[in-house]
Amino acid sequence: MYRFFVLSCIALAAALSGCSTTKQSSPDTSIKTSSVIAPEGRKLAYSADGDAAAPLLAGPHHLAGRTLEISSLADLKLHDKEVILSFDDGPVPGRTDKVLAILDQFGVKGAFMMVGQMAEMHPALARKVAMDGNAIGSHTYRHANLSALSFDAAMAEVTKGEMAVTKATGTDVAFFRFPYLAESHRLRAAIAMRDLVVMDVDIDSKDYFTTTPASVMQRTMNLLHKRGSGIILMHDIHKRTATMLPTLLSKLEGEGYKVVTLKFRKTQAPSNLVASADFVMTR
Repeated sequence: MYRFFVLSCIALAAALSGCSTTKQSSPDTSIKTSSVIAPEGRKLAYSADGDAAAPLLAGPHHLAGRTLEISSLADLKLHDKEVILSFDDGPVPGRTDKVLAILDQFGVKGAFMMVGQMAEMHPALARKVAMDGNAIGSHTYRHANLSALSFDAAMAEVTKGEMAVTKATGTDVAFFRFPYLAESHRLRAAIAMRDLVVMDVDIDSKDYFTTTPASVMQRTMNLLHKRGSGIILMHDIHKRTATMLPTLLSKLEGEGYKVVTLKFRKTQAPSNLVASADFVMTR
C-alpha cells in the first residue's frame, strides 16, 4: 500500500509540466560518473543512497555568497556573477531530498516555489526545506494556468496555495512564482498586495524537457554566460535535475560565481508593486 502511495505521489509530480508546455522527444539519460570532473585535490563522494550517477564533491566549498534581504522585487539586485537557485513544483520524496542534500554539500541555499497540493501531501519534507534555511515560496495550489481563469478564481488558487505551503512548512510564505510564467498586470499587483515577492526567471534551465542532465547543465551555463548573473529556474521533481546539480554547482564554483541566499524583510506596508526593469521573464 505504501509503495502504491509513493508511486501515486511521484506520478502526480510528473504530471506537473513545470513552467513550459514545450516538450522534446529525446531520451532521458544520466550523466555518467566519468563526465563529472573533480577539481584538483578533491575526491568524489557519493550521495547517501550510493547513487553513482549523482556524485557529490567532498571537501570545502566557496560557492556561498551573500545573504540578500528584500521586501520587494525592486530590492532584488544581483551583482555580476551572482545567481539565485530556484526550484519549482515540489516537494517530492526521493527528488527534493536529494536536491537538499546536494545544496548542503556545497553549503548553499535555494528558493523553493512549492505547489500547495504537493506540500500538503509531503508536509515533513516541506518542513525540512524550510528548516534547512531555504527561501519558501508558493506556486498556486494545483499548478494552475492562472491566465486561463477568471481573476477571482485565479486569486483563490493563489491564496489556497499560499495557505497550504504555510501550514506544511510552518513558516510564512514570502515568494510566489506564476505557473507557466502566465501572468497579468492585475494578478501581479494583487499578489504583491499580499506582501509576496513575485519571482521572475532570468535563466530557464528547461530541465522539464526530456533530455540528458548534461544538456540541462550546459544550456544553463550557456545562458548564464550571456547574462552574467540572474535567477535560475529548475524543478526539484525531476531526477535529471538532481543528477546534474552537482556538476552545475561545481561549474559555477570553478568559474567564480556565488550563490545568493534570499531572506524576506517585512515592511509596514506592501511595497512590491513596482517590478524591476532588470528582470525580463523568459518562457
